[in-house]
Amino acid sequence: MGARGIVDGPVLLLGGRSEIGLEVVRRLAEGREVILAARRSAELVEQSALVEAAGATAVHLVEFDADDTAAHPALLERLVAEHGRLAVTVLAFGILGDQQRAEQDSAHAVQVLHTDFLAQVSVLTPLANLLRTQGDGHIVVFSSIAGVRVRRANYVYGAAKAGLDGFANGLADALHGSGIHLLLVRSGFVIGRMTEGMDPAPFSSTPGQVADAVVAGLRRRSARAVVPGILNLVFFTIRLLPQWIWRRMPR
Repeated sequence: MGARGIVDGPVLLLGGRSEIGLEVVRRLAEGREVILAARRSAELVEQSALVEAAGATAVHLVEFDADDTAAHPALLERLVAEHGRLAVTVLAFGILGDQQRAEQDSAHAVQVLHTDFLAQVSVLTPLANLLRTQGDGHIVVFSSIAGVRVRRANYVYGAAKAGLDGFANGLADALHGSGIHLLLVRSGFVIGRMTEGMDPAPFSSTPGQVADAVVAGLRRRSARAVVPGILNLVFFTIRLLPQWIWRRMPR
């Protein structure tokens, strides 16, 4: 066991360009190997430099296509074979999608659901089995306020996050007592590249603030991290709103 409750060993970031994911990895990198996995992985020069500057002993760039679900089990097995036991795996890939387009274009709606829900399940299932074999490790899964109660304004993305939230909760229960820790992160609007051009919603946060909460949750082996914390009250409140009010809520 590493310092402050986090398992020793490599950190794997699935979604090597994610701002939040990279902020998490930078906080964990000192003295560890880091694996950055993404499409066009050879282009992750800037991201690799950030992680090296944070103290990583080595940074490995790996090709990873979140939507190529058939390839996920073999990729994870290869990473374990090449780098040994995985200490922390961060699932930070996903797309926001275009709600208006998704309401007219079923292929786009399916793409959002595939990347943000089904592809996550495709990774989490073999990953959990590999970690069961090694007997420890951390998994970080990113849910959202959008999945706590799905809103008219972004119901396609919200449905994907709702599905992921439910799956991750069930998986965490299945892993109870195994030595494996799953941290489910529920955040509000995050100001960053993914939301560029959008007006920040109430209770917004930055990638750095989310990463701080993630690392604190890993150290405490918490089941959930809510960012910002006031959203715990918001989550309770929105579940009580009548449907006729809820359907008029903005994003």
